Amino acid sequence: MDRQNDRPDERTALNESRWPGQLAAIDMGSNSFRLELGQLIEGRYRRVDYLKETVRLGAGLDTNGMLTEEAANRGAACLARFAQRLKGFVPAQVRAVATQTLREARNRDMFLARAQAVLGFPIEVISGREEARLIYAGVARLQPSEVPRLVIDIGGRSTEMILGTGTKPVRAESFQVGSVSLSIKYFGEGRFTEAAFRAAQVAAGAELEEALEPFAATHWQEALGSSGTVGAVSQLLAASGVTDGRITPEALRWLMEQCLRAGRVDKLALPGLKEERRAVIAGGLAILYTLATHFAIDVLRPARGALRQGVIFDLDERLKATELAQDGHDVRDASVRELQRRFMVDTHQADRVTRVAQNLYASANPKAGPEARRELLWACALHEIGMMISHHDHHRHSAYVLAHADAAGFSQSQLRRVGELVLGQRGGLRKVEASLATEDFAWQVLCLRLAIIKCHARGDVNAKAMRLRRDSGSAELSFPPGWRETHPRTQHLLDEEVVLWARSGPLRVTL
Repeated sequence: MDRQNDRPDERTALNESRWPGQLAAIDMGSNSFRLELGQLIEGRYRRVDYLKETVRLGAGLDTNGMLTEEAANRGAACLARFAQRLKGFVPAQVRAVATQTLREARNRDMFLARAQAVLGFPIEVISGREEARLIYAGVARLQPSEVPRLVIDIGGRSTEMILGTGTKPVRAESFQVGSVSLSIKYFGEGRFTEAAFRAAQVAAGAELEEALEPFAATHWQEALGSSGTVGAVSQLLAASGVTDGRITPEALRWLMEQCLRAGRVDKLALPGLKEERRAVIAGGLAILYTLATHFAIDVLRPARGALRQGVIFDLDERLKATELAQDGHDVRDASVRELQRRFMVDTHQADRVTRVAQNLYASANPKAGPEARRELLWACALHEIGMMISHHDHHRHSAYVLAHADAAGFSQSQLRRVGELVLGQRGGLRKVEASLATEDFAWQVLCLRLAIIKCHARGDVNAKAMRLRRDSGSAELSFPPGWRETHPRTQHLLDEEVVLWARSGPLRVTL
């Protein structure tokens, strides 16, 4: 649902910002929404501002997986307040990401349309693994170390676990258990009982069981906890004088004992317990204790970095990639290369199609935003990944893989959009009819299809031999003198393409 294609050229837009040099990250978590404003000066991070509101979006999922109107209203109201703080920022400076609740919500597109209108910036729904990668990026930059480490982030409806050394994550996974979901299920009436804690720990252990070997203590030397639950528990322990903020199994047992003595959530009186954490503290404790005992975590220390800082660092890398116009700086380019390798893509053919489509799109849409250009080029690079599954209807297999892949740097929405481009690469246009209503998408699909036609023989081509001119809903193809006569088979395929667009496409294509 994010609409990064609508962005103007980043370099031009940044010059129009009221706050040059600043970057903003919005973390739409299941329990809290956070807005972080920061600045990178010679590689060092400086926080400019930080806003946090307890929204409890995750508590607003009903039994059918639908986000309730009340929860949607809370989320939209918070984003409206964030929008006030972001006045003067341009889209290139802002990245908003949504996590587990909106990964689950069946009516998320309806909420996202409303939320984006209120916020004034695109919102990306990111996968669990992408969330984990960004969490590690935030921790690794703000708390650097070359020691192999385990990073844990317990959110409202998911828990992320990441192994890494230095700035490189080695393994990143997300598990669908969080402080909000567990508290609602086992402590929903506000009562603390031994049976409820045992049941919550069993449920958490069942979800985390598959991580026992890959995240075992033999793979790391220190454990860090990021964000809300770990920070809240650390503050509770320090304020009560139990530890200096370190989280240990003994300290967690002490906290659970205090809950049991209180009996009810409204009677729990502990120094450092914030009101916003009261309703979800039991679920968070159950997950933390399960992690400590199952993964032999003797000491868990709170980390400085979190998802929101990782988002800012990632946004900074994207802007540098645009500024330098070089591959390798944007992690999404590396993800595309990895998908090509994994699915044994014919990279020579992908490169040929890319060069032709790039030239066609540049001539027809010289003012297109960089995200629109990148998405077309990624579609060119990946349009044949479905060949590994089946040559027949490979475009459908390619689109399915992209819509369901985990690819570092990509939001789920952007991968689906690239997949929709790939789906439209051949055959009739009815299957992408809804997306064709967006003019940018129609031009992207046309350029991809024309490039594939030109490269159909899978041999060397002159990428500049075919030109595309845009004229108020019409696309006019032109060729050097004599080209048609020397390429009769390509001419035949182009004639068929003209007929197809005349029959069901939004653009009128002429030769």
